[in-house]
This record gives sequence, structure tokens and C-alpha cells, in this order.
Amino acid sequence: MEKKKTVQEKTLSIFLVILFSIVALIALFPLIALVIAALSPASDLMRYGLTSQLFLSSWDFQNFEAIFGAEGTRYWQWYVNSLIISALLIVLSLFFSSMVGYALALYDFKGKRFIFVLVLLILMIPFEILMLPLFRMMMSFQLIDSYFAVMLPLIVAPIAVFFFRQYSLGLPKELMESARVDGCTEFGIFFKIMAPLMLPSFAAMAILQGLSSWNNFLWPLLVLRSNDMFTLPLGLATLLTPYGNNYQVLFAGSVLSIVPIIILFLFFQRFFIAGLTSGGVKG
Repeated sequence: MEKKKTVQEKTLSIFLVILFSIVALIALFPLIALVIAALSPASDLMRYGLTSQLFLSSWDFQNFEAIFGAEGTRYWQWYVNSLIISALLIVLSLFFSSMVGYALALYDFKGKRFIFVLVLLILMIPFEILMLPLFRMMMSFQLIDSYFAVMLPLIVAPIAVFFFRQYSLGLPKELMESARVDGCTEFGIFFKIMAPLMLPSFAAMAILQGLSSWNNFLWPLLVLRSNDMFTLPLGLATLLTPYGNNYQVLFAGSVLSIVPIIILFLFFQRFFIAGLTSGGVKG
């Protein structure tokens, strides 16, 4: 009976490996097609479109040479803009959202539940509905066509506040009381004691916020005006026009745009699953 069960377990394991390998290939197909397109001349793109067929004989690196040449000057300006905005947004979002979520979880004050309900309500409202009042607010602040216009509405994200609040509910309050007895301030308790315990949640939210900021298209489209201020998704979209399509920069640039997200995930991956699961089960 045990031997039969072992055979069944091995069969199930093999089946799951094959199944998830197929799923992984399906998920990776757009990326594979993108890399092949980046290594193909524009004539092949017009003839075959995006495809996973390997035409090794026609592969070259002219598309990437175009990026690193004079033709890619604007591309690197967009790349730098996205890096600056994403890096600042990750840092500021983690800083402020973690403090808000921590306060909602571990402090008792008047209006605490009402504030948390507001966070949940905003979380349920699509961002597209909020864009018009946010745009008018940025205009009144005279921040249009600046980094601050892109970052300001997204610094304290409702999803980040909710996530940090759920994670903070599992932190031991005894540490707070002991630190107060030792004369530690409330900010000292957070930064010196609680924040190190929240590292998995910081890592998980850094990946999610970084991915969201890096791929953000619609909001920068509204608040950015000059070509030099465009973010990478917005800049790449301008390469496709009725008057001509710059496929060389478009596909090669799209491949290089994946690199920061891969680096971010590899840097925080060991904390990612722990942060998501811990933040999801605390209630």
C-alpha cells in the first residue's frame, strides 16, 4: 500500500512539474517574443510581426546599437526619469504608508476606525475616477510637468496602508511597552524596534510599489507635458505615430526596461513571500 502510494505521489509530482512548466512557458511567451523582436531587423517585424520563431540567420544587435547611439538619447532620458520617480516613490511610500498602517494597528485614538474605513473606501474606488480631481489639485499646486506631480498622489497608497496595518497587527505590543519603560520615544520605538521586524513587509511592498510605479502610464500621461520629462512607458508610446514607427528603439528599449524590475525582485525575493503571507493572515 505504501509503495503504491509512493508511485502515485511520484506520478503526481511529475504531472505537476509538467503542468507548471507549460504554464511558465505560456507566461514567458510575451517576453520571449519581445526579445526575439528586439534582435530582429525592422523588415522582419513588418513581415512576420511578433513571433517566437527563431530566425537566427537574421539576428543582429542593430536595435540595441540604435539605443546606445545618438538615436537613443531621448530613451535614456526617459529611463532616468522613470528610475528617479520609482526610487523616490518606493522610499517615500514605504516611509509614510508604514507609519500610517503601524499607527492604525497598534495605537488607540479617536477616529481610528473611521480613518481605516476611509482607507478601505478609497481602496475600492478605481484610480480612474480620482484622476480628474487629482489633476485639478496638481494644477492648483502648479506642479504639472514635474516629478512631484507624478509622485504626490501615489505616496500614501491605500493598498500599502492596508498591507502594513495587517502586518503590524502581528507585532508584539510587549516590545512597545518595554521600550517606553526604558524611556524610548514613539518614533524611536518604530524606527529602532518595530521597523526591523517589518522588513519582510517592506520588501514585499517595495516590489509591488516599484512595479506599479515603473509601469504607470495613464497618470504620467495626464500630468507630464514636455518630452524630456516623460517616463519610460510614456516615452516608448510616442515612438509609434501615424507618421513613422521607430521599432528599433521600441523593442530593444522594452527589453532593457525589464532589467530594473528583475533586479528589484532578485534583491527582495527572499522576503517577498514571507511578507505577503504574514501580511495576509493577520486580522
